[in-house]
Amino acid sequence: MTDLAPHLLVVDDDERIRGLLQKFLTRHGFLVTAARDAAHARRILAGLEFDLIVLDVMMPGEDGVSLTRALAGTISSPILLLTAKGETSERIEGLEAGADDYLAKPFEPKELLLRINAILRRMPDQAPQDLAPKLLQLGPVRYDIERGELWRGEELVRLTATESQLMKIFAARTGEAISRSALAEDLGRDADTTQDRAVDVQITRLRRKIEADPKQPRYLQTVRGEGYMLSPE
Repeated sequence: MTDLAPHLLVVDDDERIRGLLQKFLTRHGFLVTAARDAAHARRILAGLEFDLIVLDVMMPGEDGVSLTRALAGTISSPILLLTAKGETSERIEGLEAGADDYLAKPFEPKELLLRINAILRRMPDQAPQDLAPKLLQLGPVRYDIERGELWRGEELVRLTATESQLMKIFAARTGEAISRSALAEDLGRDADTTQDRAVDVQITRLRRKIEADPKQPRYLQTVRGEGYMLSPE
């Protein structure tokens, strides 16, 4: 993030909704680029970087979940999915694909604004280059606390905004079990069973990036009856 207004990409096949979102977000201080479908979004993303992508799920051709899955490993921009489906399973699918959050249609524009700002606040700040790094060693993976970066050897591992925030939370409380409800609250989400399940999904995704065997976690452990704990070497 820079001192410039955050640049958002809005992807929605409905021209009316796309236009309304573009006008609303522009009025609230964002730079906004709009795309009419996944193919259009791909062309734009080939030449521009964005602070956040607002992506409709139900689109003709390639849907939003498929596009999220394709983008998750190639860009650092967080993704907020807009879905007309309110079922928990559909939302979990979006999170598993790599989305940072979701919002079910119809929604209040103010809620969209709150979700966007919450995600942007979770994005890691860049530390000054001359600061000595503080590292957590997780086997072959290391986490740079100052920069909010996860590295496997010489390869930078891409973290979503939510995964980055989770790493910050765990890094500040290593060796301490943190409950799912506390994690949901720290992530700016309401404490309920749906959000507890969403935390589980994010933990599963984070383990895939940290653990040699995510099903037998060594570093990001489950503490029975208490929550999750990061246990670095």
